[in-house]
Amino acid sequence: MPTTKSRLNISLPDEVRDAINKLALRDSMPAATKATRLLEIGLELEEDRIWDNIATKRDKQDAKFYKHDQVFNT
Repeated sequence: MPTTKSRLNISLPDEVRDAINKLALRDSMPAATKATRLLEIGLELEEDRIWDNIATKRDKQDAKFYKHDQVFNT
């Protein structure tokens, strides 16, 4: 049956493959599904790190704060 999902071939070290298989078994799901979920989590963590870097650069001692109504016309 054709799928609308993209496929990505990757080579895994044995220990990574074994870890994914054990986690998939523990969670009663296919290894590919577990690997996909772990990639999603990793991407979310990377995105959080990027947003944190941006926020840290903007967080200054003399920063000016605005009320919500001043920024958004609600």
